[in-house]
Amino acid sequence: MLPIARGIYGGLVNITRNSRGALHTASAFRCKAETSTADAESPEADGEDNSSSSAPDPKDRSKVIPVETSMRYLKSAAYKQTYGEDFVWTQYRRNHKGMYAPRKTRKTCIRQNRISTGNPCPICRDEYLVLDYRNTELLEQFISPHSGDVLSYSKTGLCQKTHLRLMVAVQQARDSGYLTYDVPFREYDYSEYYGQEQKQKA
Repeated sequence: MLPIARGIYGGLVNITRNSRGALHTASAFRCKAETSTADAESPEADGEDNSSSSAPDPKDRSKVIPVETSMRYLKSAAYKQTYGEDFVWTQYRRNHKGMYAPRKTRKTCIRQNRISTGNPCPICRDEYLVLDYRNTELLEQFISPHSGDVLSYSKTGLCQKTHLRLMVAVQQARDSGYLTYDVPFREYDYSEYYGQEQKQKA
């Protein structure tokens, strides 16, 4: 009984496969015919629809965002919804192998105008965060309020290239007067120096 049942089951499987294949090929030919007629009628409109329906690539960084747009973005509702009241680097966590984090972050997150990693740094992951000496609201997030120094990349998680751009932008902002900073002041007891000079003259 068992070989007979196995033969019947195999025959039924072949029949269903053949019928599915026939239906599939028929529907495929029908779709090809419809698309070919549509292409023949309006090829230009079809090309425009394809270009407009394609979604933008989230890893593409070839588009240059103006600084004014970045400054408006920092005051928008989208920025508040994304980051809230925190800094842009507060919620960022680095991905690393093993239990201990490496001493240095990666060299860069963007190669050939594309994000080349799955976990880019806080500046590289958001294309509307532009490091510029005029964008002081963004630069102040990376400056320590106690010492006035730029925070280390080990704390903010910035890649090496972005951290270097941050240092240059902060220095340009200070030179241009966009950022204020305290000059170290030292007190000297000039009586000691004046007393030595008078002894040397005598």
